[in-house]
This record gives sequence, structure tokens and C-alpha cells, in this order.
Amino acid sequence: MLTHDLLATFSGSLVGFVLGLIGGGGSILAVPLLVYVVGVKSPHVAIGTSAVAVALSALANLWGHARQDHVKWRCALVFAAAGVVGAALGSTFGKQFDGQKLLVLFGVLMIVIAAAMFFKKAGDGDAAVRLDWLSAPDLMPLLLIYGVGVGALSGFFGIGGGFLVVPGLVAATNMPLIFAIGSSLVSVAAFGFTTAGNYALSGLIDWQLVAFFILGGVAGGLLGRRAADVLSGRKQLLAQIFAAIVATVGIYVVLKGMSDLVG
Repeated sequence: MLTHDLLATFSGSLVGFVLGLIGGGGSILAVPLLVYVVGVKSPHVAIGTSAVAVALSALANLWGHARQDHVKWRCALVFAAAGVVGAALGSTFGKQFDGQKLLVLFGVLMIVIAAAMFFKKAGDGDAAVRLDWLSAPDLMPLLLIYGVGVGALSGFFGIGGGFLVVPGLVAATNMPLIFAIGSSLVSVAAFGFTTAGNYALSGLIDWQLVAFFILGGVAGGLLGRRAADVLSGRKQLLAQIFAAIVATVGIYVVLKGMSDLVG
């Protein structure tokens, strides 16, 4: 049991470190870590447990971004509200899906997202963008469409969705990346709590595991943010390195899942 708790704390610290280092993405590692490192037998329990931990971690990181005025609150809240609807539908369907097949699809998603991250070129964006009566006809439909779609994927795979929310917000509003990262945490928290609530109703959350995972996440997040300050001028390189890590883990998850299905 002690080893189990230590592995959960260590896994949480890795997720927290990545979240602190590049502002997002650590949550996509939570499920594979819980399944393959901590040893959670049920993929559904891993998804429900990670959803709680990721949502709470997102709230902690949101506070820091809000203090730096890096959150476009109106855009973030509309996107999150639409996404909650999608997350509720996605998590309901995800619970009915075969656990091993869900892991294989999760691995495929990791590879696709990693490829998109690796080849993405950083742009300046429009720092002045805001949702108001004048911009609503243009921004509102895109925020709602992207929000529902991203929320559904987040709920189905049981991830916070920061990798999906950030590009979704950029595509819908053309806001700069730093604002998209800060604003995305509103959705990550909302999607995570929605997914977690759905899984909790079915008894698919290990609450003791959540506690140790979050404990590690807090410590890892502090270290990650300090490392980000030191390496702040090389964000693109860091994102590409992390994309390679995500792709590697995704390939492993796909191969392991396919092996389990065949075996």
C-alpha cells in the first residue's frame, strides 16, 4: 500500500511539473500513469480519478494566471459552459465503452495531439480580443461549437482537455497563446468536475488515490513553474520536447492496449 501511495504521489508530481512548465498538457499523462505506473486495474477508475485530480490542479493554476491578467473571462466562461454539456455527454458514453478499447483510442488521440503540437507555429494573436455586444455575432458561434466539441472529447477520454481547449480558444478567437493557456484552465476545471461527477455517481473514483495524486501535483507544479521562469525564452522547444514524450507514451498505450485486446 505504501508503494502504491508513493507511486501515485510521484505520478501526480510529474503531471503537476508539466502543467507548471508549459502551462498545459500534463493532464493527458494522468490516465496512462495511473494505469501503467500506479497499477490501477480499471481504466474507468483511472479516468474518474484523474478527472478529479486534474480539475483541482487546474483551479490552482488558474489563480496564478488570473493574477497576471492572462484570462479572457467572458470567452473562457462561454467556452466552458458549452463544453460542460459536451463533457456530460462524452463521459456518459465513455463509461459504456469497453475499457481496453478506450485506452487504445486514448493513445491514438495522444499521438494526433503530439503531432499537432510539434508542428504548430507560434503566432502573436490579438491580445485585445474580447467578447462583447459588437464581437458576439462573430465569436459566440465559434466559442459554442468548439466548446461542445472539445468538451465531448474531454469527457469521453476523461482528460482535462487543456491540449484541446487551448487550440480551440485560439481558433475561435485568435487570442494569443498565453491568454488561451490561462483561459483554458476555466474549461479544464469545469470539464474535469463534470466528468468526475458522472464517474462518481457510478462509484468509479478512488478518493485516496486522488489525495496522493494531488499532493504530488502541488509539489510538481511549484517546481515546474520555477523551471518555466528559468527557461521562459525556449517555450517552443519545450513544447516540442513534450510533444515527443506524449507521442512516445501514446504509441506505448496503443501497442499495449492492442496486445491486451488480442491476448
